[in-house]
Parts: sequence; C-alpha cells; structure tokens
Amino acid sequence: MLPLQQRINTIEETICQACERVGRNRDEVTVIAVTKQVSEERTQNVLDQGIIHLGENRPEGLLAKQHEIPQGAVWHFIGNVQSRKVKEIIERIDYLHSLDRLSLAKEIQKRAVEPVDCFVQVNVSGEDSKSGLSPAETQSFIESLSGYDKIRVIGLMTMAPLTEDQDTIRKVFRELRELRDQLAAEKMQHAPVTKLSMGMSNDYSIAIEEGATHVRIGTALVGSESEGDE
Repeated sequence: MLPLQQRINTIEETICQACERVGRNRDEVTVIAVTKQVSEERTQNVLDQGIIHLGENRPEGLLAKQHEIPQGAVWHFIGNVQSRKVKEIIERIDYLHSLDRLSLAKEIQKRAVEPVDCFVQVNVSGEDSKSGLSPAETQSFIESLSGYDKIRVIGLMTMAPLTEDQDTIRKVFRELRELRDQLAAEKMQHAPVTKLSMGMSNDYSIAIEEGATHVRIGTALVGSESEGDE
C-alpha cells in the first residue's frame, strides 16, 4: 500500500488530467474521502492532509468518527438511511447523498432544524441491486418536495455498474448529467439541482469528464485497514 500522501497526489493528478481533457476547472470537483471502512485514526490522517470532506454510510460509523473527530470535517452521509435513524444523524451531517423516497423526506422535515443539502439518488442503470428513483420518476419526486422547507435539493447522485466496460459507465454518468441539466433548467426555488455526486475509486476520472462535482473515493484514497500503510 502506498503512503497516504502519495495516494492523494496520484488522485489529484488524475483529477487534473480529467478536467484538462474536457476543459473544466479543477476547483469544480470536490473529493469526498469515503472513510466508512477505516479507523478514526486513519480518518484523522486524511483530514490532516487537507481532505476535509468525509463520507460515511452508517449512522454508527458516523457518530463514532465524530466522537473522535469533533471539528474540522465536512460530513457527507452517502448510504441509505432508514427513516427511524434520521433523528440520529440529520443535525450532524452537512450533506445527504441518498434521498430517494417521500417517507425519508417527511422524516427529515420533521427532525431537521436547519435546511439540509440533499442529493436525490437516481438508479440510472436500473440494476435491482441499487437503490434510487428511476430517471422517469425523478422530476415529479423533486417537485413534490416544494413544501419541505428543511430540504434543499442541490443535485443528483448515482452509482455506475461494477464493470470494466467504460462505455457503459460513461453512459450512466452522461444520462445523470443530462437529467441534472433538464431539472436545473426548471429553476425550482427549493431545488437548484446544480451538483452531481458520481464516481468512485474505479471510475471517478470518467465521472469528472462527464460533469461530476463530487466524487466519492474510498480505497484508492484512504486505503484498507488490512494492508500496511504510511
């Protein structure tokens, strides 16, 4: 396993090259370090290197990390959250990447004190193993949230299929971008829909080429506790 700083440098170089290929500015892309499978100590190491956006996918993991890392991080909840767990996390996160049903929206509205920046999760690939709305359902769902003043839909999120076929991956990301553009043109006050959360360790360069504003990078950045490091 390469040292953390070397991994960060490699990712940074890959991001810059992807941006250059399509004429984007590097500062348009936010890197979220997905720390869900590593210790509080390793998470702190990532934070110390200047990666302040951290992603967790379970309430227990989020709360444990925040107990040890009380300040300095911007917290993204990137996993599915059960409605009954909303009260545990909603005031402790800066972004939610997995809004995909009205029951969840209702619970956020009930529990949040301040508006929460949310990505609506879209299952572009249509895989049964993935959560999210279908592209056809997405606009009507977002429109239905207009009365929820504790929810601000800032963008869309998706996951590409786990495949080596880059054309398939690219098609999923491109379709999400096109849907984002369509929704942004509606200029909904509660839903600016300007952001795209897409791309992970194995496909983030393609995601950036297709317009990702937030990439969620786990193993390629934070490594694995089972391997040596630093």
